[in-house]
Order: sequence, then C-alpha cells, then structure tokens
Amino acid sequence: MKPVVALVGRPNVGKSTLFNRITKSRDAIVADFSGLTRDRHYGDARLGAREFIVIDTGGFEPEKPSGVVAEMAKQTKQAVAEADAVVFVVDLRNGVSGQDHDIARYLRQCNKRVFLAVNKAEGMSDSPLLAEFHELGMGEPHPISSAHGQGIRSLLEAVLDSFGFPEEDEDDAAADEAGRPIRLAVAGRPNVGKSTLINTWLGEERLVAFDMPGTTRDAISVPFERLGQKFELIDTAGLRRKGKVFEAIEKFSVVKTLQAIADANVVLLLVDAMQGVSEQDAHIAGYVLDSGRAVVIAINKWDAVDAYQREMVERSIAQRLAFLKFAPILHISALKRQGLGPLWKAIADAHASATRKLPTPVLTRLVQEAVEHQAPKRAGHFRPKLRYAHQGGMNPPVVVVHGNSLEHITDSYKRYLEGRIRDHFKLVGTPLRIEMKSSQNPFVDKE
Repeated sequence: MKPVVALVGRPNVGKSTLFNRITKSRDAIVADFSGLTRDRHYGDARLGAREFIVIDTGGFEPEKPSGVVAEMAKQTKQAVAEADAVVFVVDLRNGVSGQDHDIARYLRQCNKRVFLAVNKAEGMSDSPLLAEFHELGMGEPHPISSAHGQGIRSLLEAVLDSFGFPEEDEDDAAADEAGRPIRLAVAGRPNVGKSTLINTWLGEERLVAFDMPGTTRDAISVPFERLGQKFELIDTAGLRRKGKVFEAIEKFSVVKTLQAIADANVVLLLVDAMQGVSEQDAHIAGYVLDSGRAVVIAINKWDAVDAYQREMVERSIAQRLAFLKFAPILHISALKRQGLGPLWKAIADAHASATRKLPTPVLTRLVQEAVEHQAPKRAGHFRPKLRYAHQGGMNPPVVVVHGNSLEHITDSYKRYLEGRIRDHFKLVGTPLRIEMKSSQNPFVDKE
C-alpha cells in the first residue's frame, strides 16, 4: 500500500504550488490569491524508488461554521482522516497567525504524524523568524520554498522515513532515471507540420492534422518506443505572435505550449522550408534556450522547395538563429518520410549531451589548459584566477568555476571556455551554462 500524505494549511500559503512540485506536474491551479483550491486533489509522487500519494486541500478554517468555507473544511478533514501523515504548511513571511494555532489544535486532536513545512523561505533557511513556529507545538520546522524547489527533498525524506521505507540505493535511483521516457516536445509556428510528423512516426492518424493554422490547441502527449528507447512525444499548439492572439482558448494553448517546452528533455524546433525562418521562429527558439532545453532544428517540407529557396532558408537560419549554433540542423519531409533516420540520431545525441556527466578532474584540467593557452584579461591590479571546476547540474549541463576575482571574467572569455568544454565532451544540441564563483577574502571586513 502506498502511504498517503495530505497537505494542510490556511489559504494562500502555497499548498498547491507544493503539490505541483512534489508530483512534478501542473495539475493544481496556482494563482496569487486565496481560496482557489476547494476540492481535495490527489496525485501520485515518488522520491527515488519510494512511491506515495499526495492530497492537496483547500484553505483550512476549522472554526468557520457555514457556507463554502465550511464545505472546504469538511473536504480537508476528510483528507486528514485518509492520510497516513500530514504536512502542515505555514507562511514564513506572514509569521504565525491565530488560524495556524486553530489548525495545529485540530491536528493534535487527530493524532496523526504531522510535519511542519515553513514555506516561502527561499534564502532564509537560517532565519531567526523560524523560531516563532516552535510555539505551534508541531516539532521541528522544515524551511522550504515551493516556488523555487528548495528544501522539498529533505522534507519528503523526513516524511517517508517515518513510514520505515528501505533506504534508497543510488544505483536503483540511477536505474530508475535511466528507465524514464525521453520527453520530446515538437514546437514551431502554426501549420509547419508538427502533428503530421508525429503521425508519421506513429504510423497512424493519432493526431488531427489539417491544412489550417491552429488545428492543435492543447499539448498532446503520446507514448512511443523506438529501438528499445521509450519516448513521450508532445505535440504542441503553434505559437503565433502575441499581437495575433485574440481568443482566450488560444491564449490558454500558448501557456500549455510554453509549459510543454519547459517540461521537455529535448525540443524539436520545426521550421517551414516554404516560409523560411521568421521572427516568430526566433522568439520560440529564444524561449527554448532560456528554458535550457536541448534542441534540434528540423526544416520540414524540404522536398517542396527549389535550390534558390533552400539557399535562402539556410541563410535565414544563419542570421536569425545564430544563437543556436550548437543545435544540429536537419532537412526532412514529414509527409514523405524523408530524413527521419538522421533526425532520430540527432535527437538521441542531443539528449545524451544534455544528461552527460562531466567529471570534476577532467573539467579542472580543461579550465587550467584553457588558461595556459589564453589567460583572462587583467582587471585593475589583479588578474582573475580560475582554480578548479565541477558540474553543477544537468539538462542543461552547468559548469561551476571557482577562483578569485571571477566577477571580472568577460562574456567572451566564458564563450571561449564553453567552446573548449564542448569540443572535449562532444556536446551537441544542448546549451552549456558556465557559472563563476569567487572565494571571499576573510580579511576584507577587518580593520
């Protein structure tokens, strides 16, 4: 039996945001005003090999006697009764309120395992403000930030450890990660052939494909397996320029498309060879880059254009998508099934690059060799010193360089480092982010 964890708290403390973060979904609606959630909302979640069920509840006001608030309280009480453990969510910025004391009193009467999550604590995990939450008598407060994902893992580990789960093995977690499908979002302007391409891959008319812009309105997810590798193909609504979007439903489609891009592992940016690269294609590509997703560019309808048009398309890509130089460019025809084999290879290479492990000794050696070949510019009396580097994240890969006076490192020197790291690890189709961290002088504040 999966354990059940209920999220309880007064209105607008961030329960639904926490629910979305734990379930890795966007199922609960989130907005910056209270009382949005009314019914209880169930979701599946997992931490490594440990699976559990989460219940999101509406703002809890146990003392309210009538109206919709009383019905919401009834739903919350039912969720608490069903739960094996309760996460009591409070707001660090607003402090302890009388309503928090009412909820704490009710939870003590229920005799459930309760964990106190102090939300909106980004950058304030050591704040003295946390001390006042001890007066609720709910045990040690766990500082978290639902919006930024800080402290969530340690909170969940405390909750799940209370159920006596076996310790998670790192090898099991890695195997679980390896077994997950690759999320591939197909994005582009309306009518470039996104649905047609996915139908061609699937070998069936799974999605409505029609020669009219705006046929697809929601982000549709379709499971797919190729050569033993599982994929989740996501067909997105075509993105038009902001000034051309009038219908409310199309505005909703734009939001779902942007969410699909942010949640994907790889984005396939589809360009229409008959229309060339427009300003809107560049906007979509910019959003993909900002999201840090691996990207492959496919020029569709390549069979329908002559040599002159092909040259113009390639020239427009070089001009308008110059910031995606790392992305492979392929020529395909979704309708005639041309160029799809190399496209799959490019997608696999981009995903492998985005999730590649970059060993610390190799990164440090690369940085030191780069400095020997070309040192950074002197800033005043000092020259920045790059001491060592390590990997700070995946998808996209992040390289953190430590040293002295690194705030003076120029963007051009970062691009130089990026080029050397890319060449060594053969990174294609993924952005690479380089962060500089300067060590602090311990004597700077002393007289």
